[in-house]
Amino acid sequence: MEDNQPRRGRRDSGESSPARFSRRDVFAASAGAAAVLGAAGLPVLATATPALASEDGHGHGLRAEPLVPAGNRGIILYSVRDRTTAAPDTSGVPYGFERVLARLAEIGYKEIEFAGYTQSTEILGRQITPKEIRKILDDNGLIANGTHTQIDPASFEHEMDIAQELGMKNIGTGGDPSNSAYRADWDAAADTWNELGRRAKARGLRLYTHNHDSAYDFLLDAGPLDANGKPTRSTGTRRLEYFFDKADPRYVFFEMDIFWAYVARYKHQTYTDRFGNEKTSLFDPILTVAPRTTRFPLFHAKDGDKNPAVSDGYNMVPLGDGDLNFQQFFQTIGEPAFHHANWEHDGASGGSAIPAQSLNFAATSYTNMSELTIYRR
Repeated sequence: MEDNQPRRGRRDSGESSPARFSRRDVFAASAGAAAVLGAAGLPVLATATPALASEDGHGHGLRAEPLVPAGNRGIILYSVRDRTTAAPDTSGVPYGFERVLARLAEIGYKEIEFAGYTQSTEILGRQITPKEIRKILDDNGLIANGTHTQIDPASFEHEMDIAQELGMKNIGTGGDPSNSAYRADWDAAADTWNELGRRAKARGLRLYTHNHDSAYDFLLDAGPLDANGKPTRSTGTRRLEYFFDKADPRYVFFEMDIFWAYVARYKHQTYTDRFGNEKTSLFDPILTVAPRTTRFPLFHAKDGDKNPAVSDGYNMVPLGDGDLNFQQFFQTIGEPAFHHANWEHDGASGGSAIPAQSLNFAATSYTNMSELTIYRR
């Protein structure tokens, strides 16, 4: 008998069982977002919705295709940083780049996003080099698809040297271009990013920025000025969406962290307009990506369980164990061959009590990512 709900893994240990996406999930996945996209005049990914199989077991001409192609399934190493930085131990759990990357390749991941290039010096008696990391990648059939590093004009050439040593096509950061609520600061950030993005493109790289929820909060760009001459109210424009138009699409790209985008939808719903009236505006991650989908080469596929008792509205969980509809998201934004999904969980470490937890979560999340499927005729 077929399950109609995803099975939840055991979240209190590192041995979470994979959640399964049911046929009911597939049928219902994109209906709501597709209707909104169509009404907005945006392209909608065509999908067939008759029964997936007839009584004789055949699909009436339907074929199944992965929403995230196998070669585009990645992981940011921040998720397993407890193991990449671990010193040699007797737990039997992989540690350091050589062992951890081999395990991730065994799980099925094909792409790696870096979050630092150092490991315990106890492994080699010194620090590992980018050249040595590249050999480990090559030996395991892995590709570096990006990095979270410092985007600083003074060190940018050096960071691009490392990126190219590792074979990356993208170079980025885990922070937002600005943390300000004011347009002038985002304008200045756009000037810097446009120049660095131009330099990156000249070396065959794409420069990208990764969001947290505050990036989709509202600008203060209207209304009375405060004592320092700063606006105190808003036109309803969101910070990073303002930056989209200021950043040159030839040079500046984006990595949407899907978890933090849905946290933004939960947290940042109201603003005060220039007349002092409170306005409501719901942020929609899908409708943010869809009109500019090829400005988003990378995503953080990070899942969350709804929990209104916490300030973010969600608890992070392994991919497939939460309430975020990745089926709907990836099916509706289209361009599956262009997008690269990196699994992330900020708090995957089980510490000394469960040293294997982050790698076990990585395995569960890979299985669920691989089962995101679109059905076409």
